[in-house]
Amino acid sequence: MPPLILGIETSCDETAAAVLEQGGRILSSVVASQLETHGKYGGVVPELASREHLRAIVPVVRECMAKAGVDWQQLAAIAVTEGPGLTGALLVGLTYAKSLSMATGLPLIAVNHLEGHIHAAVMEAAPALPALALVVSGGHTHLFEVREGWQYRLLGRTRDDAAGEAFDKVAKLLGFGYPGGPLIDALAPYGHAHVFAGEFTVPRIKGASQDYSFSGWKTAVLRWTEARDLAAETAARKALFAKRPRATLEELLAATPQPTLDLLASFQHAVVTELLRRATRAAEQMDAQSMIVSGGVACNSELRRAASQLRVGYPVYFPEAKLSTDNAVMIAAAAFPKLARRDFAPLTLRPQASLQLAQ
Repeated sequence: MPPLILGIETSCDETAAAVLEQGGRILSSVVASQLETHGKYGGVVPELASREHLRAIVPVVRECMAKAGVDWQQLAAIAVTEGPGLTGALLVGLTYAKSLSMATGLPLIAVNHLEGHIHAAVMEAAPALPALALVVSGGHTHLFEVREGWQYRLLGRTRDDAAGEAFDKVAKLLGFGYPGGPLIDALAPYGHAHVFAGEFTVPRIKGASQDYSFSGWKTAVLRWTEARDLAAETAARKALFAKRPRATLEELLAATPQPTLDLLASFQHAVVTELLRRATRAAEQMDAQSMIVSGGVACNSELRRAASQLRVGYPVYFPEAKLSTDNAVMIAAAAFPKLARRDFAPLTLRPQASLQLAQ
């Protein structure tokens, strides 16, 4: 039987565990979301996230093992996210994983969260290397060169807000709920992206041509709302989400006038265009043989559609939508190369909140 790895992920606001077989067969995957906890605050509250992980970690892992139908002796290792992420949240997962390793005698494998996202996109296919990896989420927007042996070179990163963070902040400015990315994605097709395209000029970044910057576009949305006195409109949407955190698309459309829909469409189109513009340029410069796009923003429908229409001479890989957001399958997947070279972590392992995958 191929080796099995238990993966544990607690870097932000999902408590997740999964059992993965080498080769990509998922025996079980359990994710406990904290959206309802953090939604009322418009973003993740680190202390609350840590408390929710403490409540969820034991039942999530137990459910994961039960669904997989395996016992501890059948596992080859325990993999856990060591960073980057929220220190308190990481500490919960690491402490529990180390306890399991000590109790079962199974080796412990430390996994970088960003590397996990990359592996989520290539579980069913082996990309030709070198590959350009765009990892884009609420906390990260990075470009990596992926080399043979799963070695990485950092090519670019955001100078300020991550792309997913920018989506969430723009949604919050306009009175929408959290997380804002999926809401903007749902509403943008009902707007016209050309109407306010001029509001989102391409940022000029000195020193690193592959770096991103999205904070200026967030400010552009703020100025747009201030110039139009949208206080009443925004307040109405806030009231809607306070009453119905999971408002239907019909309710959202009824609460969103056409100019605001046009702004959302223009904003999303600008972000997607910028993400792919710099990614394709980096891929060309490094002579990439494939491209990997992963992270929570990889769920965005316009990003997937635009990437599929790129006129480039290499394939573009996305993970399944359920593996784009934080999960433990990707952590286990990234652990198998480490298992093969016996790259095990000591029980003194600590959370690495700002851990870099490559320099």
